[in-house]
Amino acid sequence: MLTKRVIPCLDVKDNRVVKGVNFLNLRDAGDPVELGARYSQAGADELVFLDITATIRSRKTIVELVSEVAKNVFIPFTVGGGIRTVEQIDELLRSGAEKVSVNTAAVENPDLLSQAAKRFGNQCVVLAIDARRSKEQTEKWQVCVKAGSQMTDIDVVDWAVQAEKLGAGEILLTSMDADGTKAGYDNELNKAVSGAVNIPVIASGGAGTLEHLYDAIINGGADAVLVASITHFGNYTIKQIKEYLASRNIAVNM
Repeated sequence: MLTKRVIPCLDVKDNRVVKGVNFLNLRDAGDPVELGARYSQAGADELVFLDITATIRSRKTIVELVSEVAKNVFIPFTVGGGIRTVEQIDELLRSGAEKVSVNTAAVENPDLLSQAAKRFGNQCVVLAIDARRSKEQTEKWQVCVKAGSQMTDIDVVDWAVQAEKLGAGEILLTSMDADGTKAGYDNELNKAVSGAVNIPVIASGGAGTLEHLYDAIINGGADAVLVASITHFGNYTIKQIKEYLASRNIAVNM
């Protein structure tokens, strides 16, 4: 088994890390620079920074804050939120990000994925998919954009397959139904996407217990697990997570 990654996520609003449930009822979780440094020192494999109001407010990602976080983080660092152009991607990579995550802009302009992959390499391009289970066809999921505030008619699995062909090197897959609930990942969703593509899938949304992380990898086919609530608020440390996964015969970097 290839090594599986544990990736904390910093959802940033007004220069603070926040965490909600189903993308709503946000509560403060700390300073992104301090939190990022702490996760880097604690043994996280990577870090994700999402500027969650950039798209809604039609502004670009907070480059200065990204740069400050990057100075204190010594692990791969992905940044997303409000990214609409190749030039913005270039600016963020120059500011210290190793990868960029795009969602709404890629849905509106799929060529952005191929343009970015051609210029910076597939390994830099992460497609973020915010997925909500379809009410009409419960075995399917629809892509949501603009920080989850708008649902499209695009099928999540079809979009993931298309994005891989366009040049996405990784998929950050968030279940909006499970987000922040701590009731477990949507592993039907994770399995549907991971089984349809050949690029890594990061499972996001719903982690509440160590067992949930194991299930996302074994039952959901995830290559990495995104964590937020369970580590931001002190339920578990990165060390505890990795020790548990290792005890269940999951290969992790200790």
